Amino acid sequence: MESISILVDVQNVYYTTKQAYGRNFDYNKFWAKVTKNRKVVKAVAYAIDRDDEKQKQFQNILKAIGFEVKLKPFIQRSDGSAKGDWDVGIALDAMDYAELSETIVLVSGDGDFDLLARKIRTKQNCSVEIYGVEVLTAASLIASANQFIPIESDLLLN
Repeated sequence: MESISILVDVQNVYYTTKQAYGRNFDYNKFWAKVTKNRKVVKAVAYAIDRDDEKQKQFQNILKAIGFEVKLKPFIQRSDGSAKGDWDVGIALDAMDYAELSETIVLVSGDGDFDLLARKIRTKQNCSVEIYGVEVLTAASLIASANQFIPIESDLLLN
């Protein structure tokens, strides 16, 4: 069985599926699809902690599915802008998990990950699958992956 590690950029998938489809990502359907006939080494969902009850319920659902949930605090700056970014954390974990897995599955459309995907493929000889909303996924990220799987209605909640 192929070994995989799954890394989900929760904020990215939330906003891109909402923008493109007006619907939410279905983590249960995704899990069933991505883990079929595969061994999960690690599965992590990277999220922002806004300390709100609805988010805690969502995080518990992710844990029940099989994800480890990593949280970063939501930071509201004095100028009104906000910060809550997991890019470096995802990149560091991806490099570590690529040593333990045959394939890294990254759920994000963020073009900042194109260098990471290339490095994992070339330096660690690990395949990279990207799941993202096609119209909102950076072309450079799609090009850097072994496989791109578009998030479409089959992976969305009704």
